[in-house]
Formats: sequence, C-alpha cells, structure tokens
Amino acid sequence: MSKERKEIIIGRCIGESSPAFVSFVTKEMPQIGDYVIVEYDKKEVLGLITGLVRGNPAIDTKIYDPEVVSTIKVFEGDEFYIHGGIRILGDIENLQIPRTPPPPGTIIKRARTKVLKEIFQTDSEECIHIGHLISNPEVSVAIDVNKMVSRHLSVLAITGAGKSNSVAVIVDELLKLPGCVLMFDMHSEYVLSKFTNGGINVIPSNLNPRYLTFSELLILLNIPSNAHIQQRYLRIAFKEIRDKMKESGLKKDFLVELYHKLEQYSNNDDNSSDKKSIIGVMNKINDMQIRYEIILHEHAQIILEQIQLGKANIIDLGMVDEDLVDVVVSHVLRTLLQGRKQYKREGKGFPHPVFLVLEEAHILAPADRNPLSKYWISRIAREGRKFGLGLCLVSQRPKIIDSNALSQANNMIILKLVEPGDQRYVQNASETLSEDLMTQLSSLNTGEAILLGMMTKVPALVKIKKFAGTLIGQDINIVKEWKDKHEKSKKENKEKTQEINEIYESGNW
Repeated sequence: MSKERKEIIIGRCIGESSPAFVSFVTKEMPQIGDYVIVEYDKKEVLGLITGLVRGNPAIDTKIYDPEVVSTIKVFEGDEFYIHGGIRILGDIENLQIPRTPPPPGTIIKRARTKVLKEIFQTDSEECIHIGHLISNPEVSVAIDVNKMVSRHLSVLAITGAGKSNSVAVIVDELLKLPGCVLMFDMHSEYVLSKFTNGGINVIPSNLNPRYLTFSELLILLNIPSNAHIQQRYLRIAFKEIRDKMKESGLKKDFLVELYHKLEQYSNNDDNSSDKKSIIGVMNKINDMQIRYEIILHEHAQIILEQIQLGKANIIDLGMVDEDLVDVVVSHVLRTLLQGRKQYKREGKGFPHPVFLVLEEAHILAPADRNPLSKYWISRIAREGRKFGLGLCLVSQRPKIIDSNALSQANNMIILKLVEPGDQRYVQNASETLSEDLMTQLSSLNTGEAILLGMMTKVPALVKIKKFAGTLIGQDINIVKEWKDKHEKSKKENKEKTQEINEIYESGNW
C-alpha cells in the first residue's frame, strides 16, 4: 500500500451501523468536526465525525490503584485505541443519504480538500463567504443568500461567544451584493460601527402618530386591556379623527385632534363614571406627549422612506423604553409587510426585498408574553418568503424565544451554548440539529459555530471569520477604564493643588 494511501485511511467501521450513523475504530487521532469518506456500494459517502473516545484495553475502569496503572504503562507504553462516531451526510455526488448502511470493516478515509471545496465553496454571486471549516482552514464556507433570507435565520449563543461578529460578517457580505439590511439595534451597538462594503444609515426611532394603529397607540398610552370604557371612547375618537383626516386630507396634529375630540365627548357626557374615564384618557395623551416628545411628532419622516439599498440601515433603539421598542418594531414590520404585498400586487409600495436583523429576539418575541412585535415577527416568519422579507433572530437566551418564531427559522448559526435547557429547546425547534451535533455546542470556542439548514448543503462546523470593519459594541476593558479615570483624577487634583498654591504664594487671596 502506498504512503499516500496510508495517510488517507484513518480507520474502519465496527459494530452495527445504520444509513445515518457509523461507529469506527482507529489508531490515528482525528478531530471532532473532521469530514471523512466512507466508500461502499460503489459510492463515496461523506460523513462528519461527531464523537471520539480514547482508551487502552489494558487500563479499564476496573482498576482502582494508580500504581497499577503506572506499572501497566511501563510495559504497554502509550498504546491506545480510539472509538468514534460518524454522522452520514450523503454521497458526494448528490448529498443524498444512502438507503443501505456500510458493512463492518469498511475503510474510513479523511475527506480530500478538493471534495470539501466542491461542497462548501462556490463563486456564485448568490452566495456569501462567512468563514472556513474548523477542521480544514483551506476550505472556505459559503451560504446561499436566497435560502438564508427566504427561509429565515437564527444566530444563537451565550454572551461573548461571537454573535455580534457573526452578524456583522453576514451584513458586511450582504452589502457587497448590494443587499438591503434593516437592523433593530437594541443597545446602540452598530450605530457607530463601520462596514467595509457599504456605509451605515442610522434611522431615528421617530414615529408619526397619524400612522399608528389603535393597538400601537394603546401600548404607548399605557391603557390596560381591562379598561373597557377608556378603550371604547378612545376607539371611537381614533376612528373619527382618522376618517376625517383621510377624507379632508388635513395635516393637523393627530394627537391634538384626538385630545379635542375626547374633550367634546367629556363635555357632552352626563355619566360621571364615563366622564372620569374620558378625562383619564386625555391625561394619558398628555403624559405620552411629554414622555415621548422627542420621538412622537407630526413631522416625523416615515421610517420605510429612509431605508437605503446597499447600506446597513440601523434603527437605534438603545435609548428608548421597552413599550416604545415594541411599538417601533411592530410598526416597521407591519408597514414593511404591507408595503411588500402592495408592491407584489400593484407595483406600488416597498420596492425591494429586506433582510431584518432582530437583536435580543427573546425580548421582541418572548415565549411567555404577547407583545405586538411578536405577532408581526410570526406573521413575517410565515408569510415573508413570498414577499422577500427575511428574518434574522439573534439571542443569547433561546429557550425564552417564542417556539413558533424560532422553528420558522429554517437556518441556524449556533455558536457556544452551555445551558442544557437552551440546547434542548433549540434542538426541539430545529429539524436538523441532531443529538450528536447538539453535544458539540458546549465545547465550541469563541467564533466557532455549527451551521444548519437550507443555506448550506450539509451541516458545517465553521470558524466564523473576523469582521473586517469596526464594531463598537464590544466588551469594554473595565480595568483599563478604572486606571485611566484614576490617572485623570490624580492629574486634575495635582493641577488644582498647584493652582491653589500659586494663588496663595502670590498673596492674591
């Protein structure tokens, strides 16, 4: 057997195998995440090593004395065996799972770089490159943009595992196309960042009250669901003013007109209980105008009109409260979906597809509450494919994301996940995260990820490349900031003391 063939063969199948999973034994030391070829039935079948165990037959778990182990090692040396598990991914021609399992003793070979490049790399303009295989840095990994956007994406990981870098890499690659990306920036993380393939377009989270729905207005007014009288009068006034403005084309201040209409109801109503409720709504309008005076105004430009193609469009939500975040996100998602539907039907509306990046998805689509944003996220998850709207749900707490929203994300980039509840929840929401792959989630290093879904031909263990631009929202160096502040204070105190001494010595005090 040639030297080259010896280098390729790494082991043989053992025990019982299935068309989806194979056990093997080897004397070489492969790595979890290595791709291998199992050749049988005149086919080359691609597999992924998902588990490894090292042992020595002379040193088993029935030995209880470490001295005995030491003596055995003197005579046996460092002899060991390696058992492993391989997940079958499909034949290399069509990536279809074979209908028969490999026979025991079948040779396991390391997959050739050329084969891996044919599977994971592409020069297609409809794909973007986000990193390389962990097991083979020579192989760049591309994902299909059409399938990523139309079938939605989730990026999940613990804090500090590389979510922001992964999102930034994807956005930067999309801007090359040039794509249209709209990011809901919950922590003002991206507003000062710099992308290498396109600029950023920061969109203020301003809303024109005349375009709000009744449900959105209820949230901002903080009118509870059991305040039936307040809701009834507000609904009547809301509809009357909205219809009047549509018919006349008047551009008056919507909230002022709404307040005056409620004031009319109050003056004409003899029922003291109803009158008290109406005045309560009027007070809430005043409170809302004060609380959101910078954000709610009649001259606010429509957010959809500010979205630009080929730029990272960023809605800065870092300085607003959770109620307003809910309203802004639901308002934008609702108007985008309506705009895309109108464009598809009539050629008027919002003219191009959009990839929506939703940071802190567990806040916007929580499992235990029903904010408006959750409703519209679910709507776009179900209907967006038909109208060119794609979702990217980003979260470090996947188990509290609404399961319906998460399961609609048919593509996943899963970085390090440690908590078993998160792992199991993600597995339940995914059709492609198998048990053997799930066990790898806690051992991934920073920036390493499992790629699953229709955007990639087969599951991939990938090292996400480092974002080439500037990402402001990284962890701060706390110790450095303490030291810098301390040195600055010392310098200021020294200068102040020197100034006082000079005044004292001059006698001008």
